Amino acid sequence: MNTTTRNTLGRYARLAVAMAALPLLGCAGPQISDHVNEKARFDFRQYFDGTVMGHGVVNDRGGKVLRRFVVTMRCQWAGEKGTLNEDFVYDDGEKQQRVWEVQRQPDGRYTATAADVVGQAQGAAAGGAFNWRYTLKLPVRGSVYEVQFDDWMYRIDDKIVINKVVMSKFGIRVGDLTLSFSRP
Repeated sequence: MNTTTRNTLGRYARLAVAMAALPLLGCAGPQISDHVNEKARFDFRQYFDGTVMGHGVVNDRGGKVLRRFVVTMRCQWAGEKGTLNEDFVYDDGEKQQRVWEVQRQPDGRYTATAADVVGQAQGAAAGGAFNWRYTLKLPVRGSVYEVQFDDWMYRIDDKIVINKVVMSKFGIRVGDLTLSFSRP
C-alpha cells in the first residue's frame, strides 16, 4: 500500500471516529428545567427533615453491582440551614458517616458542604425533581479519587424518593448509584 492510500485511509478512519462521537457530544443529560411544569413538587427541606432511610446499590460503568448499602439519615433544620447526618452500612460491613451542612439560598437554590466534598455542592429543585452536583473524595482500594457526582432525586410521593447518581472522572462515566429513600 502506498503512502497516499495509507494517508487517505487514515483520514477516513479519523472522520469515521469523529462522526461516531458527534451524537455523544449532543447528550447534555437532564436539566432541572426539564421538570419545571410537573405537578408534583419536591420540597427538599420538608422531605429531609427528621429520620429518612435509604437502600441502595453502587454499580460500575458496565452495570455490575459493586456494593449494596443502607443509610440512615437524621436531618434537622433551623430556618434556612440544615444538617443531614448520614450513617452508611455497606454489605461488606464497612461503616461510613457523612455530615452535610446545607444552606437554602434566597433564590431557592441550595449549597452544601461536607468533609469529603471538594468545595460546595450546588443544588436546585423544580417540579418533582432535585439535582445536586458536587465533587466527592472517594476512597477506592487505599487511594482517594475526586469523582464528580450528578445526583438526581425524584419525588414519588410524600414517603418515597428515588435517587439516581452518575459518577464521572474527567467527564467519563465511571459508575452509578441507585437509592430509594423512605420516610416513616
